[in-house]
Amino acid sequence: MKSVRKIAVLTKLSALVLLSCAGLAHADINVGVTLSTTGPAASLGIPEKNTIALLPTTIGGQKVNYIVLDDASDTTQAVKNTRRFISENNVDIVIGSTVSPNSLSMIEVVAEAQTPMISLAASSRIVEPMDAKKKWVFKTPQNDIMMSLAIVQDMVARGVKRVGFIGFSNAYGDGWFGEFSKAAALKKIDIVSNERFAPTDTSATAQALKIMSTKPDAVLIASSGTPSVVPQRALKERGYQGQIYQTHGVANADFLRVGGKVVEGTLLPSGPVLVAAQLPADHPVRKVALEYVTKYEAANGKDSVSLFGGYAWDAGLLLQAAVPTALKKGKPGTPEFRAALRDALEAIKNVNGVHGVYNMSATDHLGLDQRARVMVKIVNGAWKYQP
Repeated sequence: MKSVRKIAVLTKLSALVLLSCAGLAHADINVGVTLSTTGPAASLGIPEKNTIALLPTTIGGQKVNYIVLDDASDTTQAVKNTRRFISENNVDIVIGSTVSPNSLSMIEVVAEAQTPMISLAASSRIVEPMDAKKKWVFKTPQNDIMMSLAIVQDMVARGVKRVGFIGFSNAYGDGWFGEFSKAAALKKIDIVSNERFAPTDTSATAQALKIMSTKPDAVLIASSGTPSVVPQRALKERGYQGQIYQTHGVANADFLRVGGKVVEGTLLPSGPVLVAAQLPADHPVRKVALEYVTKYEAANGKDSVSLFGGYAWDAGLLLQAAVPTALKKGKPGTPEFRAALRDALEAIKNVNGVHGVYNMSATDHLGLDQRARVMVKIVNGAWKYQP
């Protein structure tokens, strides 16, 4: 009788073990997403959130859960969200944040947890120089130097010799000044002023007057989102007649809406998705970008596409390319899967996104080339591709 009971108990235990293993084999993939959907960067974070809602909920036969939190454009909250993803949600990967200061602050957390991260922010310092911590970090936005070179090439073509600079008083502005200075030096363009303003500032009159006193042929405003209108309005109100350039950090409909006539004629480098329908038929991004534009506008309205939603879409494409490979080496929710996912992201080749063609390597966790940029002009309140 005892032996019969023992066999019954062992049978139940075996069944429980099998059920446990089956559950592990079919564990969901958890993706932690921290975005700046409120605060100064909200006009960037909201289209990213809208795009996350369009990403597939099954990849490689595994269910995918996207856990989306708002970091309010704040570095401290971005870190809190990241720690929560890791400690409470056992995420396999983190996507975000929207802005460079937030993304930079998250690196320490994901590296310590050995959890891969795909940033949606622009600063090259997020992935460069490569080290033991940044080996866990990837990003989809074009680097500052790539876009700086595009601006400088346009300036040379227009005969610009002297440039005034004003940027955010944070990592974004500092990063842009550093990279733009290198690009300008290559073409012997003089940067005659270097001013800063905060994302929360409502006036930049003093900075505009200082810039104009140096008599620049053109001005570059290195900031992101709707706050970028502030220095441009100040320059226009003071009668500045030179060419104004912005960075790809303003490429969304809210910038056009808030800026109105003030931003008419502005030039900026952009990811191809912003002008997908205007691209040449043989552009490698055109087909994928048009597919994304169709899906996004069906859900959010005509002319609602921005670069920022596109960065989130490309993060999703990278995830779809890497997950099937990682599943061969580990189960979701385990350190083995996270490590395999990191390795698979690093090995990505020829993934066509809406911003460019991604080819990652051990030393390049962006993987974009010059096909990831075009020049755009604001004409009659709309984006106009500049061949």
